[in-house]
Amino acid sequence: MSEHNGTIAGEKIVRISRDKELDRLPPQNTQRWVTSRKAKVVAAVRSGLLTFNEACERYRLSEEEFHSWINLLDHHGVRGLRATRMQEYRPADERHVSEGAAAE
Repeated sequence: MSEHNGTIAGEKIVRISRDKELDRLPPQNTQRWVTSRKAKVVAAVRSGLLTFNEACERYRLSEEEFHSWINLLDHHGVRGLRATRMQEYRPADERHVSEGAAAE
C-alpha cells in the first residue's frame, strides 16, 4: 500500500470536516419533524457524528422522545416515524391509556 499525494493505492482520500457533516443535519431550531429529519438525526447518532445526549440537547428532545424514534425506526422502518402513524405502532394497552387521558 503506497501513499502518494493524498492517495492510497490509487484511491483518493477525502477528508470531510465534522462541521460540514453537521451542516447536513436538520437545523437546530427544527420544529416540524418529518420522517426524513428524524431518520437523519438517528443516523447521525449511530454513525458517531453526535452522541445521544448531544442530539437531545441540540434539538431540544427528551430522552424518551428520541428513544421512541430509535425504537420506531428499528421496528417499523422510516414509515414508523410518521407522527400520524405513531398510535398504530403503539401496543394496544398504551393507546387506551393515552386516549383515556386525552378524553379527560
